[in-house]
Amino acid sequence: MTKWWRSVVPPTKLERDLALQSVLSAFATGSFLTGTAVFFTQIVGLSGAQVGLGMSIAAAVTLALSIPLGRLTDVVGAKTLWVISALVEAALYLAWPLASGFAAFVVLLAVLASVETAGRSARNVYRIEVFPRETRVRAMAYQRAARNVGYTLGAGTAGVALGIGTREAIIAVPLITAALLVVNAVMISFLPAIHRAPPQETGSEVHVTPAAFKNVGFVVLALCNGVLASNQVLLNVVVPLWLVEQTDAPRTLLAWLFGTNTVLAVLLQVRASRGAETVAGSLRAVRLSGWAFVLSCIVISLTHETVGWVSIVLIWIGHITITGAELWQSASDWGFTSELSDPRRLGDYQGVWGLGYQIEPIIFPALYTFLALTWGTTGWIVIAVIAVTAAVVSHPAARAAQRHLERHTAPVTVSTA
Repeated sequence: MTKWWRSVVPPTKLERDLALQSVLSAFATGSFLTGTAVFFTQIVGLSGAQVGLGMSIAAAVTLALSIPLGRLTDVVGAKTLWVISALVEAALYLAWPLASGFAAFVVLLAVLASVETAGRSARNVYRIEVFPRETRVRAMAYQRAARNVGYTLGAGTAGVALGIGTREAIIAVPLITAALLVVNAVMISFLPAIHRAPPQETGSEVHVTPAAFKNVGFVVLALCNGVLASNQVLLNVVVPLWLVEQTDAPRTLLAWLFGTNTVLAVLLQVRASRGAETVAGSLRAVRLSGWAFVLSCIVISLTHETVGWVSIVLIWIGHITITGAELWQSASDWGFTSELSDPRRLGDYQGVWGLGYQIEPIIFPALYTFLALTWGTTGWIVIAVIAVTAAVVSHPAARAAQRHLERHTAPVTVSTA
């Protein structure tokens, strides 16, 4: 029991504080995300097609602003921008009940997505700066496990509101989200401040390190990470559609699959992140993620021909292996951004790293759905090849990014208070 408890509860106060903040933040946003389809159609008055188009426009906006918003962290400061973003998010959620029509929906959603991107960049920079190298990845793993707990609580809260079904109950969801985000901002404000000591320069000229976008290896690695992160598309889009349209498995299995994913993410994320504190360890996690991705594609593709309990068991196994791909990909993500970011340009590097995540929801839902549901087994093979290619290319890209940093950077002293 003690060993299990240690695998769930962070060992230090700062790690516990950030894990609790992660629960609260995910609780807030998870509440709204669960009920977005109902809220946008019944309250804002949109069609399903308009919701999809608006989300695509917002994704394009955040893609264009990813690098500038990341650089904003270097200008404003990670903790300051994180607090401001949480407060602005809260204000934007308060505005949702007042939104009416497609134009207002697109503007509000694009601004909200941009603010969330800025806040995410600031949060990630703060985590890199506040934790020492040897505990950084472990702390991020605890926070991700905590976020899964928060999303589950948020989904439950939204489920109650949707179950009541009245207009007032549905409108209450973004209001609850806003209130929780205000508490979240207060909690962030009490976290230790970061004091970055100016680097000691010598010589007649101050050395200025290149922008993150000039680190070609890091840019390629960010895109490969975005491809491997498309395990979320399999989890949330492709497998549910495949189950419903291509197998005889009962639709109620979907609830058990999502529940299994959440439980495994909470219990195993910290364990999966062990060893990812170095570039070599992160590359090992990439290989494991790639193999799990491929195994998932193979197993799930078989269920088109199976029946009864065989289909149920194979889909469950496939979902578990996708979860493994998710856990190892997350671990490699933290290791790479920790070890391969210029300490003088952490926000800039977070902006570039976010490009992979911004491109993933634009490309892969349509691509993977087409491949799996139209091409069947051949489509699953193509999906697996895409994941393997990203895993393979990650290795020379990471080494190139590492060599770039060795040529251009020097250590920067950071302290907490």
